[in-house]
Amino acid sequence: MGRRGNGEGTIVRRPDGRWMGQIVVGYGPDGKPKRLTVYGKTRQEVAGRLADLAAQRHKGLLPDPTETTLREWASRWLERKAREVRPRTLALYRHELAYALPSLRDPQAPDPLGGMRLQEVKPAHIRAALDALTERGLSIRTVKKVRERLNALFEEALSLEVVARNPVAPVKIRAPRDLPREGAGRTLEPEEVGALLEGLDRYPDPRLALALRLMLACGLRRGEALGLRWEDVDLEGGLLHVRRSWSMEGAKPALTGPKTGRERAVPIPHATLLRLREYRGWWEGFFAGVPTPWVFPGTGDPSRPLDPNTPNHALRRIAKRLGLPPVRVHDLRHTYGSLLLAQGAPLELVAERMGHANPTITLNVYRHLLKEERRGWVIDPEDLARPRAQA
Repeated sequence: MGRRGNGEGTIVRRPDGRWMGQIVVGYGPDGKPKRLTVYGKTRQEVAGRLADLAAQRHKGLLPDPTETTLREWASRWLERKAREVRPRTLALYRHELAYALPSLRDPQAPDPLGGMRLQEVKPAHIRAALDALTERGLSIRTVKKVRERLNALFEEALSLEVVARNPVAPVKIRAPRDLPREGAGRTLEPEEVGALLEGLDRYPDPRLALALRLMLACGLRRGEALGLRWEDVDLEGGLLHVRRSWSMEGAKPALTGPKTGRERAVPIPHATLLRLREYRGWWEGFFAGVPTPWVFPGTGDPSRPLDPNTPNHALRRIAKRLGLPPVRVHDLRHTYGSLLLAQGAPLELVAERMGHANPTITLNVYRHLLKEERRGWVIDPEDLARPRAQA
């Protein structure tokens, strides 16, 4: 039979020997009480937990239990994000969350985690869901992204006092040490760079050849290269002004601003600048009479830039023809950043050239490269003292 202490709620012993405690935290529209339930091995343990809940409620820190499920909260979160981010980013958020909450993709799919009430989700549930993704063979990077999205869901619920704690916060995903950062891209070897540049000089389509060269020589993103207008190109000063991006937004290409929202100017290396000037002459002849401002006009419709998928296909063909290992478009930009750092360029300059929001992002991408370089920065006090001692 239940016994009740002074304001501690109701405590009873279950048939299985465990103790259960309940405390009223509010009342529904129908006047029925809303209760929170806790369990423990001893009565004292349950009484302590109820006392903590009562203290939180007194301070206004204990949210009322609701019937909102995690999947429903995720859907509302995505609806709010639709007003804040680009369609492509929103689709990525939904895709990543759907790994842990399959019903976001298919309402009929089994979804144990998504069907739980928001307040019922514990760190152990999050841990089990992420471990299941790892066992399915998903990469560490993907699992980290899933955790990042789940954490954002619960952080918002916490800030709105819908939950008392964020169950994702204590769950960590750690990659094995000394492995290259996944998804960052690979740095081409010097001989690969040389072979690729020769291959680009022989490629039959000057537009694709030069667009790929700019990604390698100036560190441009694919969309930034394709979004260039001639007004962005200073052939005399040798500068490219990155002001927009032409990339896929969902199933269709669209023009957007730079990824970080900030424009930037990137110097053009001398050899690339010479090719860009030659290309301008070819462009003026090939597109004579065609009113297009684009540096790399589309084939069927010159009023729009090249299709965003075209450089990927071209680079794959070029690498195969040259006998090179697979090369992605992003590897060209990654190689540019790696070469800058290898030549001693300051981290802040590399971040500025590549259009990163801040140098911390650059550091995270190239941490493995900087690890060896840091070892070379050694100051020996003996060297500082030796000239004076000899004098």
